[in-house]
Amino acid sequence: MTTKNISKLRITLIGLAVLVAIGILAPATMKRLLPSSSAAAVPPTPASVPATTVKVAQESVPIYLSGIGTAQALATVTIRTRVDGQLDKINFVEGQDVTDGQVLAQIDPRTFQAQLAQAVAQKARDEAQLDNAKLDLQRDNALIKDDATTQQALDTQRALVNQLVAAVETDKAQINYAQVQLDFTTIKAPLSGRIGARLVDPGNIVHATDVNGLVVINQVDPISVIFTLPESAFQDINRALHPDQKLPVLAFGRDNDQVLSKGSLVLLNNQIDTTTGTVQLKAHFPNPTHTLWPGQYLNVSLQLGVRPNALTLPAAAVQRGQTGTYVFVVKPDESVEIRPINVVQIQDGKAVIDQGLSVNERVVLDGQYKLKPGIHITEKTLALAQPANVGSAK
Repeated sequence: MTTKNISKLRITLIGLAVLVAIGILAPATMKRLLPSSSAAAVPPTPASVPATTVKVAQESVPIYLSGIGTAQALATVTIRTRVDGQLDKINFVEGQDVTDGQVLAQIDPRTFQAQLAQAVAQKARDEAQLDNAKLDLQRDNALIKDDATTQQALDTQRALVNQLVAAVETDKAQINYAQVQLDFTTIKAPLSGRIGARLVDPGNIVHATDVNGLVVINQVDPISVIFTLPESAFQDINRALHPDQKLPVLAFGRDNDQVLSKGSLVLLNNQIDTTTGTVQLKAHFPNPTHTLWPGQYLNVSLQLGVRPNALTLPAAAVQRGQTGTYVFVVKPDESVEIRPINVVQIQDGKAVIDQGLSVNERVVLDGQYKLKPGIHITEKTLALAQPANVGSAK
């Protein structure tokens, strides 16, 4: 065998040895590098999700019906003159508050003062004639006894006395009428309220038949609010009404939840509006600081009563899905489950539950978007949970 052939044989043997070594060592190396099939099948333990929880409370909760209303003046009076004449002066400032009986305007009184004086003088003249007629009647009564006068003359004198008595009574009535007309020249406020814009300036001739009047007064303390509720609520309202107890009503601003005033229901209208399917109600509110104003739109809540021992939780804990409302309930092992619930009422950030929960059960208040059934939670720190607790106690 030549040297060249021996070299080729050596190279071939070395190559075969390398291939055999690779075949033996490669599986063991790959086994060490790759995880076993059993280890790869075990999923990693999911991390707990931070969340805020709150316990279901049991308390007495007011029962409210909410609607939209408009504030209206308790009374609106257009001030008009009751006699014709020139408007001498105005004794009010536009927009000021006036009291009942306050002088608002003055009509030129001179014509009416003259008419009163004329009526007084007429009465004095008739009284003088009456006194003289009575004296003549006394003389005739004495003369008739001596047959110095006729019975006809006596009867005529008696009739004259009665006629003058009636004339004096007429004069008294004329005096009263003239005095009333004179009093009408001083225009006074018939109620307390807020003056509006002046409609007539001093110097103008005003008439009792004028349509617009002099000014308008709105009584705004107390003030009334007209609001409507669905006709389906009529029976509940009717059952809650009692003659000796008025139902409380709360008035809120349209853009916030601040209570502007607390009043009471005074009217449940005697018919339902068939065009809108609503029933109209009226409430009166004390309004010393004028927080309510005529024409103002309001959110109104009518309290029908109190629901005792109701289960409550913050409204933020209630979730809504395709099948209805639900909450995430925390189980003893700190995992969560989905629990369907029935919400009876949501008022002031508080939900009233009548099905699905028990008192003191823990439900998730914040962090629901990260949760699924079976996931464990970690309670957030008190500093993060405090705002939710404050809101739930509202």
